[in-house]
Amino acid sequence: MTAAAQAAIPAAARATAPAPALASFGAEPWWLIAIKVVAVFAFLMVTTLLMIWAERRVIGRMQQRPGPNRAGKFGLLQSLLDGIKLPLKEDIIPRGVDKLLFVMAPAVAAIPAFISFAIIPFGPVVSIFHHHTPLQLADLPVAVLLVLAMSSMGIYGIVLAGWSSNSPYPLLGALRASAQVISYEIAMGLSFVPVFLYAGSLSTTAIVDAQAHGVEFHLFGAILHWPSWFALLLAPSFVIYLITMVGETNRLPFDLPEGEGELVGGFHTEYSSLKFALFYLAEYVNMITVSGLAATLFLGGWRAVWPVTLWSGANTGWWPLLWFLGKVVVLLFCFIWLRGSLPRVRYDQLMALGWKILIPAALAWTLIVATFRVFHRQGGSVAVYLVAGVIIVGLLAAVWSFDVAAQRRAAAAQALDQAGGPGGTAADAGFPVPPMDLAHYHVGGSATPSSVTASSVTGRSVGDPETSVKEVTGA
Repeated sequence: MTAAAQAAIPAAARATAPAPALASFGAEPWWLIAIKVVAVFAFLMVTTLLMIWAERRVIGRMQQRPGPNRAGKFGLLQSLLDGIKLPLKEDIIPRGVDKLLFVMAPAVAAIPAFISFAIIPFGPVVSIFHHHTPLQLADLPVAVLLVLAMSSMGIYGIVLAGWSSNSPYPLLGALRASAQVISYEIAMGLSFVPVFLYAGSLSTTAIVDAQAHGVEFHLFGAILHWPSWFALLLAPSFVIYLITMVGETNRLPFDLPEGEGELVGGFHTEYSSLKFALFYLAEYVNMITVSGLAATLFLGGWRAVWPVTLWSGANTGWWPLLWFLGKVVVLLFCFIWLRGSLPRVRYDQLMALGWKILIPAALAWTLIVATFRVFHRQGGSVAVYLVAGVIIVGLLAAVWSFDVAAQRRAAAAQALDQAGGPGGTAADAGFPVPPMDLAHYHVGGSATPSSVTASSVTGRSVGDPETSVKEVTGA
């Protein structure tokens, strides 16, 4: 936030929202840092257990079945018991694998997921054992780039798992994962750029502070404030990020690297016991991390929502921790909702969405935001800003509509050509229509339809020994 904007905020408002700064990190005693590390690790582990339980219960509700309800009250202990059971299972290492990489891959996938959460702020400066410290493990001038870097490192675990398994299905899953992460990480990084332009920093602490108070404007003599959350100011960036975070975590409908209908189990087909549990853990920790990052960059971070902000103590003490957890829970529920509602997309659709829609849209939006930020800094008025935005959106909508119309006309023309003209059919154009009732569908070839006979397909008579095929389909 600029000095002018901070000066425009009343002193009382600033006092109710104490925010940490980069100077607040690195000077704490070692035992306080250790407490934070243990707290972050415990939070991720407990949240993972609750997330697995909630996912099974919610999807069970969507599918009209009870879900886990035996182990503990409401089945709350089911995830914990599953976590205890997995390491106790037999750890199988297939012959022919690269043992070193095979063992390293799960750790390479899980460790970066935990590191990424270190820069997520939980709350403002609080007192822990008479030491004032921010509710955040660490912060950097380029903190958001750490999340992107760790996301790129985590994919090495998946690639190494597929390569070291020496099996075709894990290798195909690893190749899919690498292509998917590259595609969606580009769009995710571009969705962050407008946030950096508005906040003026890549530090998560500064980004949360930039969403504290909206800029004032006057309307008919009344003093109003623009929305402060970047989810509203930069709605296209928020939408792009929500889509890319699902692709980054390999969740439905983008879970192509582990599509069980095509690749058995995908990259972790050959894994069992604790190694499989680490891959499972990494997926859910990544979900929590991207949800926390979405709350930090776009939903005001740990600051309360309106009308809770009308309470003067909403953003002080330990209360902001509750608001932050509430935002993360809502985003995690969206993952469950998508899994229970949408089918898996095809791989070509996944790539087309990333390269043909998300990346161009993120590039265009970034250029628009950068242009208007420069224009506004040089003294442009808000009215011109809004009018220009409406004109650009209208032009983009017109180009999109013309493109859709052209594609429909091309598809109609192609279908007409394949049908052999206005009066033709698919059969007239030589479209490969398979016979629906062949001779080998019946015992001894005794029943042949009048429309499709065995002689018309094989060139032999039905009574020939070579055409008498024993029924094996059970039809």
